[in-house]
Amino acid sequence: MRQKIIFSYETPFSGEHNIYGFVYGAGTYSEPLEAEKSAAIVGAMRGNEHQQLYICSKLSQRLSILEEEGEIVPGKSVMIIPTVNYSALNASHKYWLSDDSDINREFPGNPEGPATSRLAYSLLEELRTYAYGIQFPSYYMRGRFIPHVRMMKTGHESTNLANLFGLPFVMINNVRSFDTGTLNYNWQISGTEAFSLYSGGTSRINEEYAEMAVSAVLRFLSRMGIIKYNSMGGNISTVMDEDEMESVKSDAAGFFRRLTNVNREVRRGDLLGEIIDPMDGHILSEIKAPCDGIIFYMQDAPLIYQNVILLRIIKKIHK
Repeated sequence: MRQKIIFSYETPFSGEHNIYGFVYGAGTYSEPLEAEKSAAIVGAMRGNEHQQLYICSKLSQRLSILEEEGEIVPGKSVMIIPTVNYSALNASHKYWLSDDSDINREFPGNPEGPATSRLAYSLLEELRTYAYGIQFPSYYMRGRFIPHVRMMKTGHESTNLANLFGLPFVMINNVRSFDTGTLNYNWQISGTEAFSLYSGGTSRINEEYAEMAVSAVLRFLSRMGIIKYNSMGGNISTVMDEDEMESVKSDAAGFFRRLTNVNREVRRGDLLGEIIDPMDGHILSEIKAPCDGIIFYMQDAPLIYQNVILLRIIKKIHK
């Protein structure tokens, strides 16, 4: 393994900070070898993405072992960037400390712009040289969800390659206006086969889902001929459009009592949860399944507002 500086910046009080990439299969820092830039993996971009950082640490550990055992295919290399925002992680702050900007809205970046824009530019310049890209972003809604691979409809997406991760679902979504500033969108546009892998957690570490994500990445790297790894298990992925899911919203505010969980099959009319009055404890509303299907997402906040999404259900298609 060798360490590579991706971006350096000066801070007012603590001097120079560096963003590092850790390269496996390309020799040591003192004796680098010529190797194809096969796959790049990016972890936490925000200061609350502890699960994403944890997954990268586990991947680094596994790739170190594979490298020592000679199981990274000769001429191939994998780079892991565990975090691009460790200052925010250290301060328990979600966004960039100095101006509260979101790095994952700054791409493709500007080499003459503010710090996060310069970082985004340097990061993309490095990452676009890799054949395959894997990012561990956090889900845009707070709650529990089934681990999955997500791709945007950019015209450059490859669902066939996304299937090779062996996760239950490959989710395809239309590009929204704010998506054009994300890493995944710009990575795809720049010519890299890029995938967003959502691991089922953000601020709290979920060991089961973390191991599922690590196995999915190793399975993909093995199937692409980058590492030698016995990629047993995995799923035959279901490819679906995000717009095909049924959303269930709250019709009252209060405590949300969950009576089921994600990845559970439900029937139309099943009782899935209740909204409880926080003052006197009576049931304000019963949450029932509007269709047959599988629960993909569930809100996990104890108190919820009116008219927010509580669940998203993958509808079962009747034949």
